[in-house]
Amino acid sequence: MDANILDPDEARVRLAAWKGRIDKLAADTQTMSDRLKEVRVTASDPNGLAEVTVDSTGGLVDIRFNDRMLRSTPGAMAQAVMAALTAAKEQIADRSQEIIADTVGTESAAARAIADSVDRQLRGAPVTQPDPGSPGDDEEYDVRSDLWKR
Repeated sequence: MDANILDPDEARVRLAAWKGRIDKLAADTQTMSDRLKEVRVTASDPNGLAEVTVDSTGGLVDIRFNDRMLRSTPGAMAQAVMAALTAAKEQIADRSQEIIADTVGTESAAARAIADSVDRQLRGAPVTQPDPGSPGDDEEYDVRSDLWKR
């Protein structure tokens, strides 16, 4: 008899072990998904003008401004919002990576693919902060559409 052929009892043991690993992976993946859905982060811009809250996908769910916004230009406020949003998305990405590592680990190709996907979705190009001494860029803003500028 060929030594490579498993006997039925050994095949059942291997199959049960494989099923156990698959069941654990499915449960861990569901736990990861549930925990990721619950994550929300609030962050502010460096100057404290805007505070945003984002959900696990990086979607904006709340925004707040302090009283200094009344003395700020629209351009400065827009930059404050974008800076706060970028900071919040970075924090969500970091927290998501922790949840992924805690639940499904970092060893499997699937876990790495999930982690890479989260990073691509949440980590964007950094928002540059204006020089506080420079005038706002609102004066140079052209409200005409690109079609009219040609």
